[in-house]
Amino acid sequence: MQINGNFCGLVLNQPLGGLQVIEGLPLLEEKAEGMASVAAYTYRGHSVVFIGTRAGNLKKVRVDNPKEAHLYESVPVMPGEPLLRDMVLSPDQRHLYLLSQRQVVRLPVENCEQYSSCAECLGSRDPHCGWCVLHNRCCRESECPRAAEPHRFTASLTQCVRLLVEPNNISVTEPSIVLQLTVHNAPDLTAGVICSFESLGESEGQLQVDGGIRCLSPTLRDEPPGEYGDVRTVRLRLLSKETGVEFASTNFVFYDCSLLRTCLSCVSSHYPCHWCKYRHTCTHNVAKCFFLEGRVNTTEGCPELLPGGEILIPVGVLQPITLRAKNLPQPQSGQKNYECVLGIQGRQQRVPAVRFNSSSVQCQNTSYWYDSDDLGELPLDFDVIWDGDFAIDKPPGFKALLYKCSAQRSSCGLCLKSDPRYECGWCVPERRCLLRPHCPTSRQNWVPPGRRGARCTHPRITQVLPLTGPKEGGTRVTVWGENLGLHFFEVGVRVAGVRCTSLSAEYISAERLVCELEPSLLPDPPPGPVELCVGDCSADYRTQSDTPFTFVTPSFHGVYPERGPASGGTKISLLGTHLDAGSNVSVVIRGAPCQLIRRSAGEIVCLSPPSALGPGLAELSLRIDRANISTNGTVSFRYSPDPVVTGIEPAWSIANGSTSLTVSGTHLLTIQEPRVRAAYGGIETINSCQVLNDSVMLCKAPGIIPGEQALPLAGAHPDEFGFLLDDVAAARTLNRSAFTYYPDPSFEPFGPSGILEIKPGSHVVLKGRNLIPAVSGSARLNYTVLIGGEPCILTVSETQLLCDSPSQTGEQPVTILVGGLSFSPGTLHIYPETALPLPALVGLGAGGSLLLGAIIGVLVAYKRKTRDADRTLKRLQLQMDNLESRVALECKEAFAELQTDINELTNNMDGVKIPFLDYRTYARRVLFPGVDEHPALQETSTPPSTEKGLRLFGQLLHTRPFLLTFIHTLEGQRGFSMRDRGAVASLTMVALQGRLDYATGVLKQLLADLIEKNLQNRAHPKLLLRRTESVAEKMLTNWFTFLLHRFLKECAGEPLFMLFCAIKQQMEKGPIDSITGEARYSLSEDKLIRQQIDYKTLTLLCTPPEPPGGPAVPVKVLNCDSVTQVKEKLLDAVYRGVPYSQRPRAEDMELGMKAGTWEKAEWCQGSGGRTILQDEDATSKIEGDWKRLNTLGHYQVADGSAVALVPRQASGYNIASSFTFTHSLSRYESLLRTSSSPESLRSRAPILTPDQDSGTRLWHLVKNHEHLGDPKEGERGSKMVSEIYLTRLLATKGTLQKFVDDLFETVFSTAHRASALPLPIKYMFDFLDEQAERRQIGDPDVRHTWKSNCLPLRFWVNVIKNPQFVFDIHKSSITDACLSVVAQTFMDSCSTSEHRLGKDSPSTKLLYAKDIPVYKGWVERYYRDITKMASISDQDMDAYLVEQSRQHAGEFNTLGALGELYSYVGRYRDEILTALERDAACRKHKLRLKLEQVITLVSGNS
Repeated sequence: MQINGNFCGLVLNQPLGGLQVIEGLPLLEEKAEGMASVAAYTYRGHSVVFIGTRAGNLKKVRVDNPKEAHLYESVPVMPGEPLLRDMVLSPDQRHLYLLSQRQVVRLPVENCEQYSSCAECLGSRDPHCGWCVLHNRCCRESECPRAAEPHRFTASLTQCVRLLVEPNNISVTEPSIVLQLTVHNAPDLTAGVICSFESLGESEGQLQVDGGIRCLSPTLRDEPPGEYGDVRTVRLRLLSKETGVEFASTNFVFYDCSLLRTCLSCVSSHYPCHWCKYRHTCTHNVAKCFFLEGRVNTTEGCPELLPGGEILIPVGVLQPITLRAKNLPQPQSGQKNYECVLGIQGRQQRVPAVRFNSSSVQCQNTSYWYDSDDLGELPLDFDVIWDGDFAIDKPPGFKALLYKCSAQRSSCGLCLKSDPRYECGWCVPERRCLLRPHCPTSRQNWVPPGRRGARCTHPRITQVLPLTGPKEGGTRVTVWGENLGLHFFEVGVRVAGVRCTSLSAEYISAERLVCELEPSLLPDPPPGPVELCVGDCSADYRTQSDTPFTFVTPSFHGVYPERGPASGGTKISLLGTHLDAGSNVSVVIRGAPCQLIRRSAGEIVCLSPPSALGPGLAELSLRIDRANISTNGTVSFRYSPDPVVTGIEPAWSIANGSTSLTVSGTHLLTIQEPRVRAAYGGIETINSCQVLNDSVMLCKAPGIIPGEQALPLAGAHPDEFGFLLDDVAAARTLNRSAFTYYPDPSFEPFGPSGILEIKPGSHVVLKGRNLIPAVSGSARLNYTVLIGGEPCILTVSETQLLCDSPSQTGEQPVTILVGGLSFSPGTLHIYPETALPLPALVGLGAGGSLLLGAIIGVLVAYKRKTRDADRTLKRLQLQMDNLESRVALECKEAFAELQTDINELTNNMDGVKIPFLDYRTYARRVLFPGVDEHPALQETSTPPSTEKGLRLFGQLLHTRPFLLTFIHTLEGQRGFSMRDRGAVASLTMVALQGRLDYATGVLKQLLADLIEKNLQNRAHPKLLLRRTESVAEKMLTNWFTFLLHRFLKECAGEPLFMLFCAIKQQMEKGPIDSITGEARYSLSEDKLIRQQIDYKTLTLLCTPPEPPGGPAVPVKVLNCDSVTQVKEKLLDAVYRGVPYSQRPRAEDMELGMKAGTWEKAEWCQGSGGRTILQDEDATSKIEGDWKRLNTLGHYQVADGSAVALVPRQASGYNIASSFTFTHSLSRYESLLRTSSSPESLRSRAPILTPDQDSGTRLWHLVKNHEHLGDPKEGERGSKMVSEIYLTRLLATKGTLQKFVDDLFETVFSTAHRASALPLPIKYMFDFLDEQAERRQIGDPDVRHTWKSNCLPLRFWVNVIKNPQFVFDIHKSSITDACLSVVAQTFMDSCSTSEHRLGKDSPSTKLLYAKDIPVYKGWVERYYRDITKMASISDQDMDAYLVEQSRQHAGEFNTLGALGELYSYVGRYRDEILTALERDAACRKHKLRLKLEQVITLVSGNS
């Protein structure tokens, strides 16, 4: 029977019914996204099923049998939008059509090209895909040429080509050898193959009869040794001559034994390496070991020190050190004997050693010393060497320890409790901890550690906590002090006459005792001291505290608030007296403990527990130690029913949140601090609420962070939405569909200029998107539009806001406020209409009275208008023709400039001397920008006691627990600003400049803590180190500043200086407006002159100010240059190569000219036939309220004119003219020397500032009509479209391209211009990789971003934008703007995100759009090469850092830096002392006490 579309409903189909249920076994279940549509077809015996989901994805499933289905691919189609049920295959079954609410999508049924290897292709199990072997691509069988031939096309994973090579490794010292290659599953290769070894070369493969291939290996004999480490792995690739494509590959290894520096690493190598014992080298060629007995092939034969326990070396004791070893070589003739090398605090101490035999060596009698009493023990770098630098291998656990008995053991108790291995004892006459030989008459006066019955005299109590407690007892009193016994049982304590039982678990030998008070038998016990006896209570073993202990009677009389929800979480305050007494406090409500938050003498604050009995009155009880405090029922707390949220209006918001929500519910007044929360994408956000009454509260909606995928227009539900109402769990998470988020609205700016010109009475249209969310109901977003600070009446539609006509005139800023967002589309320019003149009004009145005259007048006016329209049309056509010709001319000029400027610029850059700043000035400008006189840079007088205190403070900074606690405590203070963080980081690095090895260890710990904090806060890992929000980040910048100074001078400084000079020269080739800072040549669109400026180049012969009578210097200037600009160019030419700080300033010089070179003799005034050129004088042109600066063109200076630069104070001519215009000139000069940053140039707007004397405004080349209203019709008609001039950006960029490439190539190269990669870069990058691995961060983009934020963003961008930090130069505003564009390009090159550009993208982004992918490749290669480099050991890095500290010792005033750093101790004294007390490591070293000593010394003097 044929079953078709007409089958259903027929009588014939009755057999389809029945009583037996037909069941099916599901092969695939999709629960997460939900199935929306299904399509299927059969391909080569496989059933292929396509499933569209409600999440907008397409899932592809392969069904091979009735019991197996495999999901092999999931393709995002329209993420966030559900697919509809209509999904069909194309007639040829090669494409699939999918449908959503908004669009139709056509997708191929397969995407084999996405797989790049045979394993990926066939491992995907896509039935359409197979591997085309000789073309090395994944495709359909029909797309593979000659696929029917054997092994040309394979669809089985086991048939992928495999390549084996024998041998698979050779030494770098060997010549080329023949390799035997075996290829499995290969097609016919008679066309020939080529063996390729990456960049090492290629050779033609010889096909063998048995199917094998022979290739000749390359040799690395001529390669520089050590460039790739001891093992270099290259990819051996086989290329088919038929297709020219690789079809098989494997690894091939070149190994270099000579780079293995120790015997154990040599003989343990995976490759045939041999150790020459007497030459101390590792070699592949065993014949190079001259002595047969000196050849070592196993670890058993290596010379090695044997483990013998820790080596303990006391300070100042003359003694030998004997070490066990094996296989020690006997130095031969001409070889030096053995030595012991000890690394002590960055210095080396070499001690002669004696080899007794092959198994023993002894360091001769020597004493050792180190400088510091803050360390009781100091680990040493200990090596045994022979023949000068041949080191004997050490076991992994080999340790040596140098110790001082007196360090950190200032009292008898601390001395006797020290490690018995040190053999330190207490010397009674000296009152010091010493070795027995150092104590006079040691038999009677030296107390050894561990002696039975040994006691320390003169115990002392330094602190007692607490100082008050109830008389019922139970208070645990903690006593701190010195010599408080060596054993718990020998110490007895009484507190205010009451016995106190010691607790053994809390006892710290000699330092701390904790005891529990017994009840006092007196009804009103008096206060008294804490008395302590060690052993017996004789005078030498007895002490008491200076502060008395007082017995008090705590009480409470009130509670606030008096009610809270039954689920608990209410912050309750108990009010009373002496509530801070005792050591332990507990508050119980209805039998459950109230979690303590804090307490003071008058208040105890705790969180109420949940009520097991539900709502009702609850009794409170308070217990302090053993004292039960009751109010006899006068004070109680009431549990109320939990608040319930019954409604939210409106039930939606925008992604940014902050829209108003009205929340209704019950019992809302019981909540103290209600908040609303939302979770989206794993990120939780919270906003505040305000309770109005028991049933209504107002909230601000929390925002969400959509992430990379924007919210759909139809809205999205958060993962969680609810309220934080104390501990009410039911309100924390409501139904997620009860609230919806829609995309944020956005608005278009007022065109490129940001200004909209309208007339009074005109409506203002603000265009935007997503202005009305797609939500049902009457609720809408509440927009507020402010025009000049005044709101306007709005009409809202989906794409625009219509604002009623504003009443203001002039320039008014526009601000749009909605849901916590603020938009500024630009500025309104409202200009009034001129009223009709009186004659016109009279004419209209007369015409109104005469109907016939009005009709005639209309006809005449119509005819006249027609003639005017014809004339206007012809004029517009003429203007368009003129505009077209000028556009063509401008483009032609830009192209010609691009071709000619590059060679000229390169030639002018030759021979320029680089004016590097000295190290001190360089560091000052980076560490303390904008500060010329800093205490850390100049010597200051300090009182002796203050100096002593600061030096003690400096010693504390060299104690790691103190410094880490100090920095973390400061960062935790609310008043510790971003500026303070930068200052502390810079001062800390200056204070530790002499110990950069120690500073580096501290920096690594701070960075590790910062990474941990970042991950705990669930912040995105890529945000790490992006902003300077911690001391560690600024310290990292300063660390690179210190350590990359030499790299800047020797390598990177040259291309940076060449780029700066190239930008400066290129900018000065064309006109530059002195007022606005705009230029003809620029990389920044904001600083581009968008008008045609006519100018020509002049050559002036300048007589330099010194030496007198010197030869004239030819200088190129422009006839449109202002006088100040000319003076700057003359000074640049005359003082070429002289640092900027050592040459005169333009404002200090006068520009004079001989009369014979003028074209107008009437301008020749003053004595000596000379005149002074000035920016403003009596000849300056004034048009209305505008005054133009004088230029060379204004003075009609001819080409080849002779000029002279004369110091202003020595000028003897034209004095009257100079005096007359001193005020205006000084005002203009101050204008030129304002901040050179682009922001400051935009903000100052000098053309709007009238001259206070004459009421005029200055201009140079361009009048900015944006501030002057609508230009006249003639002016508008004569101007060109301003965007045409953007071609000049490309011309400038092309001219400077070589210099930008040179700088980027130098920075992103591991070996450039004979300079190796600086060690700090490799060391810090390895540290970041280590931190990522420790925290299981495998995303390569995160690691890439960390490295970019660490070095390029924190150091290089700062240097590129501010070359004056490195060189003695002056940076102008236009140069600053161009450098900012280069720096932005540099930052974009280091980013991992894709930059999607369009026609609306900023010109600075579009300018380098094609170059940034190339630069990104450089950055990725740079990071990859650094990762492959051999790691730097901590010992090598420490040695490098010690040398850096030595080279720059004395550059800074460390005492001044310590004084500035100490000011933060004064600001946060209590917080720092508390933190030191809480930290265990700080308590161990008594750092709080030492800091208090510093405070006493410094504050005592002040």
